[in-house]
Parts: sequence; structure tokens; C-alpha cells
Amino acid sequence: MAITTNKVLRLTFTTAGGKTYSINIPDPKEDLQKAEAEAVMDTIIQKNIFFTSSGALTGKRDIRVIDTTTNDLYDPPQI
Repeated sequence: MAITTNKVLRLTFTTAGGKTYSINIPDPKEDLQKAEAEAVMDTIIQKNIFFTSSGALTGKRDIRVIDTTTNDLYDPPQI
């Protein structure tokens, strides 16, 4: 039983097919600025790095830093 915390940076894009596509990056730096994240997204879009089932990434939709805390109350016995 343990308490764990995780932090991810979620970059969400729009696609050519009108859908959204998210990339999760674990453990972003503490002092990450909006402009830095936007610059990375712009580079990903310009260089056409990812191609999804709904087409190429075409625009920026959302940037979030997500913190989660998990309190594991029970671990089954190991046999």
C-alpha cells in the first residue's frame, strides 16, 4: 500500500479529419511556460511528425499539466 503521485503534460491537437489527438509527456519540468509548450506543438505540426487515423495534426487545441495522486489501499498477497 502506497501513495504515488504522477504529473504529465498533455498536448491536444486538432486533426485534418476534425478529431482531436493527445500526446502525454511524463514529468514535465516545474517551470514550464505556455510559450514553450506552444512552440513544441508548432514544431510538431510544422514537421508533420505524427499521422493519426484521422489525418495529420493541423492545430493546437489544449495544453494541460495534469497531477494525479493514487492511494493504493490494498495489494493482493503474492503467492
